[in-house]
Amino acid sequence: MSGGEVAGILVAVFWAILVSFLAVALARLAQTLRATTKLVADVTDQAVPLLADAAGAVRSAQTQIDRVDAIASDVQEVTSNASALSTTVASTFGGPLVKVAAFGYGVRRAIGGRKDEAPAKASRRTVIVGRAVSRGRGKRD
Repeated sequence: MSGGEVAGILVAVFWAILVSFLAVALARLAQTLRATTKLVADVTDQAVPLLADAAGAVRSAQTQIDRVDAIASDVQEVTSNASALSTTVASTFGGPLVKVAAFGYGVRRAIGGRKDEAPAKASRRTVIVGRAVSRGRGKRD
């Protein structure tokens, strides 16, 4: 064998080893791609029902929000009606009641003034830490 033939055999063996390594690498890459494809298919199969459930939950939440909004507007209307009713009752009965009370006070004062022309002045007391002190003269009682 000549040197050229030996070099040719070495190059052929080198190429055979290189092709074997490339074949193993390509086989592993194909296996990884198959696993990735299966994983993506599984995720898609699980994600679609989850997205449908999420859409249903959002729709249900929107329905509940609409109901709460309707309730809040009804409560606001009831509040304004109660305020109007309170104002109406106060204006209708408030003035006459004040007049009746003033009249009753005047009648009591007039009747009380006839019985006793000079009513005795009641002493007013202020309580300071457990003792009574007269306001008028500064005497202790």
